[in-house]
Amino acid sequence: MLRHPISTARFFTLAGVITALALPPDTSALAQQTRGGVTDPIGVIRIPKGAPVTIGGYWVISGPDTALGTDSMRGTKVALADAGNKIDGHPINFVVEDDACSAEGGQTAATKLASIPNMVIVLGPACSSAATPAAPILWQAGIADVSNAASAPSLTAPDRKPEYDGFLRTIPSDLGQGKADATWLYTKLGARTVVAIHDGSPYAQQLAAVMAKNFTELGGKVLSTEAVAPTDVDMHPVLTRIATEKPDAIYMPIFIAAAAQLLRQSKDIPGLQKTALIGGGSLMAPEFIQAAGPSVVGFRICYPDVSPEARGKGYPALVAEYTKMFGEAPISGYHANAYDAAEIAIKAIEKVAKTGPDGALYIGRKALRDAAFQSSFDGDSGPIRCGEHGDCSTFKPAVYEFVSDDPTTFKVGTNPKRIFP
Repeated sequence: MLRHPISTARFFTLAGVITALALPPDTSALAQQTRGGVTDPIGVIRIPKGAPVTIGGYWVISGPDTALGTDSMRGTKVALADAGNKIDGHPINFVVEDDACSAEGGQTAATKLASIPNMVIVLGPACSSAATPAAPILWQAGIADVSNAASAPSLTAPDRKPEYDGFLRTIPSDLGQGKADATWLYTKLGARTVVAIHDGSPYAQQLAAVMAKNFTELGGKVLSTEAVAPTDVDMHPVLTRIATEKPDAIYMPIFIAAAAQLLRQSKDIPGLQKTALIGGGSLMAPEFIQAAGPSVVGFRICYPDVSPEARGKGYPALVAEYTKMFGEAPISGYHANAYDAAEIAIKAIEKVAKTGPDGALYIGRKALRDAAFQSSFDGDSGPIRCGEHGDCSTFKPAVYEFVSDDPTTFKVGTNPKRIFP
């Protein structure tokens, strides 16, 4: 059983399979159905007696940012194990696709998942780059998407387009992260001038913009905003240009490969010796320590507070189960959010599923989406209270500092250690 009680309420739903198309969302493809006395506005899944309940997942599970996705997938697997890998007596079939933390990968992963007959709900991703194209593809097929780490503000903005109506997340929006980062840079670090660097991804670009706006409102000055590609190797030109501006800090919420190149090569640039380089949550991984080498010592990242005291009461049990199941402690900071995303999915299915006279399980698409958006429980990552636009958690700021360049010493709270608050 999951650590948080599941509602035993049931509602009649409908059966059917909706085919996903790799095209812009067209809600006209989703029609009201009535079958077996059950009606749902956009269709229903019928799972035959004894057949599995299929739950999808998509994360980055290859490349330099693998730790983000692997940690998320593992947190999900712990949640499924806690549920006995069953829902209403039906075994769970967990299907995972690699999104490579990219728009192309997200589109491909979502298209594959949406094409699977009787796909009930999808979990993930870790990257906003993947979620931005994937969520509309999934919702076009009537499949809700519960992300654990895609934090771009646009994904849950009040004015988001209808094709994102099926997307919700257990990670806070970067509106909170950007504001907190600006406040820390200005009031704690004492920076008055900043250069922001993004890599063109929705996550980095939107987070850099939110930080810049809030930093300016505090009285600071954003000297420039630079862009690099995730695959850039020679960072000397952009760093040399930044050095002429003499910023107090460089704010770079980008991913591992490019961030490591910037950090290492900044040591070669005259004029940056006193400039603080500050990263983001995508760097909370042992792979970053390995990629950055000795330059990582003293490097700080702004990140949600994931200390045990900031987590839910069930978090220690999650860590123990994770360690036992995978033979090592958590390798990034999103496993608890993933556990809670899986719990949202399982509880929502349990709430709306109806076993018919034929022994089949009926799950309404719209009913399931609405049940997920009504989720409210004390999660392992903290309180889960989903709002109408899909934000289910509140932001708690923190800053972490790497203290060793040995990747084997990676442990959230130890290396990097929390230095704020």
